[in-house]
Amino acid sequence: MPSVSHPRPPYDAELLAGLSAVPIPAFTAENLQGARAFFPTNADHLTGDGTIEHTERTFKGPESDLTISIFRPTTSKSPSQSPRPCIYSTHGGGMIVGNRFSGLAEVLVWLKAFDAICVSIEYRLAPEHPDPAPIEDCYAGLLYTHEHAAELGIDPSKIILTGISAGGGLAAGLSLLARDRHGPKLLGQLLVAPMLDDRDLDYVSRRQLADAVVWNLDNNKYGWTSLLGERAGDNNVSCYAAPGRAQDLSGLSPVYIDVGSAELFRDEDVNYASRLWEHGVQVEFHVWPGAFHWSDALVPSHPLSKSSMATRMEWLRRLLEIDFKK
Repeated sequence: MPSVSHPRPPYDAELLAGLSAVPIPAFTAENLQGARAFFPTNADHLTGDGTIEHTERTFKGPESDLTISIFRPTTSKSPSQSPRPCIYSTHGGGMIVGNRFSGLAEVLVWLKAFDAICVSIEYRLAPEHPDPAPIEDCYAGLLYTHEHAAELGIDPSKIILTGISAGGGLAAGLSLLARDRHGPKLLGQLLVAPMLDDRDLDYVSRRQLADAVVWNLDNNKYGWTSLLGERAGDNNVSCYAAPGRAQDLSGLSPVYIDVGSAELFRDEDVNYASRLWEHGVQVEFHVWPGAFHWSDALVPSHPLSKSSMATRMEWLRRLLEIDFKK
């Protein structure tokens, strides 16, 4: 329950009402397989209207074969041989659920607006595959994308990382890993309500919103414990797994972060943005009043959801220096 000394910020009433129409599964050990069944298992819902093409590639990963899905608009505005920007997506799901087909509805809007290509990685999930499996899979997919950019039709200088929730945490960790391994130079990272820190620090939002809708404190502890096991919360955790732990945030590409005022990750995201600024990184940061975790995807017709999606689109436009009128 919320702390008496820290009353919970209110949910937006219309957003909360919209949530009642969406069956949110329980993200628990007992219901893990049921929660995984909540997510689509193919690309049909993304390609059904004929405006998006989907292909796949399989390649050798750190321990086993990995698969990426490649999405591109069927009608391109660019010359056939012209390389295009790439949105590299690491899906959300608390490190325990989701797949490369989930959470991409907004990304496909970006593809059409910017004539871009999306690469979505199928990384291995915890608890069956604990850290460092997820982040190493994501890095392997990024390397493959960069090394095969020409044949994929991608401009290797215009790779943007994106992810929601745990996917946002993986994108943040991936940016740190690419910097430290002298890997691909990234154009930017767009992090939506990223899951960044396993530690039980003095984040007020974790007390205010312990019983938050969609993703609560129990879910969060289960996700981190699934990923890190007994190391969760102690000193032996890599910043690539939990980017909120990073001591050095310098030398990173521009970052966009947004989060709801009524969600568990609010304060760790505020802290991460502040520390990025401290290290000289260009950051755009938004807190959406009354929004809860994943509310814009679950209730996309709400004005606040539309505003958040439009603001992300505008950041991408500026990053890519694309004029909508062209």
